Amino acid sequence: MTRIAILGATGSLGSQVARLAVAAGNEVSVLVRTPSKLAAQVAQDAAITTGDLLNMPAAQLARFLDGHDVMISCAGLVTDGQGFVDLVDRVVSAVELLPSVRRPLCWFLAGAGLLDIDATGRRGLDLPKVRTTYWPHRANFERLQRSSIDWQLLCPGPMVDQPALGIERLRVSVERLPVEMPAVTRFLPGPFVLPVFASKIPQMIIPYADVAAFMLANVNRGGPMSRKRVGLALPAGMKGKKEHWTARTPTPMARR
Repeated sequence: MTRIAILGATGSLGSQVARLAVAAGNEVSVLVRTPSKLAAQVAQDAAITTGDLLNMPAAQLARFLDGHDVMISCAGLVTDGQGFVDLVDRVVSAVELLPSVRRPLCWFLAGAGLLDIDATGRRGLDLPKVRTTYWPHRANFERLQRSSIDWQLLCPGPMVDQPALGIERLRVSVERLPVEMPAVTRFLPGPFVLPVFASKIPQMIIPYADVAAFMLANVNRGGPMSRKRVGLALPAGMKGKKEHWTARTPTPMARR
């Protein structure tokens, strides 16, 4: 039995994480502002702490996290800008307050734009338009790199409320995009790379259930994903659909 602490357990992704974690028989704790929004099974089987993550002192959050094997943070919106950066900093700071032997393995989320798109190390976040909205992912990544905690940073594309495919079918990458960009893009300026990057996003539209299952299936300390960015893509040849998405408006992950 794994002791799992979940932040953002009433959101689109967090609710899936909580449901799957409870169903698997783990010892689950959730920190939520509104317990009435929890799924019935989670409300019945999880240990519930009521609190506002945005205003909770780091020491109080550290006490909530203490004693868990894993922490999965699904809280926050990248579109909140500095507010999202402050939230992630609060969570990281809370984990840092714990003695190293009592710190959980920590899953955080960013977006596909944070992954390297070619051998030069250029990222989707370096492209025009993408960086304007998704810059908090870079700030959060840099905060994690400065920390000494054991973290894993999942960087899916847009997530959708659709039936799970099964994580064994997904393409998984570490540090790089999980889809191939044309070799010529490394020689092109950002404005010319943007539409190519946007054209790859449909391959990275992942069901919430698969994202949740993937994190729960990878909770071993010191593994190949430790302190790494991780990408997910659909099986080769498959494309997903997300309402309101077009090739002109890439959404590496607008909502947490």
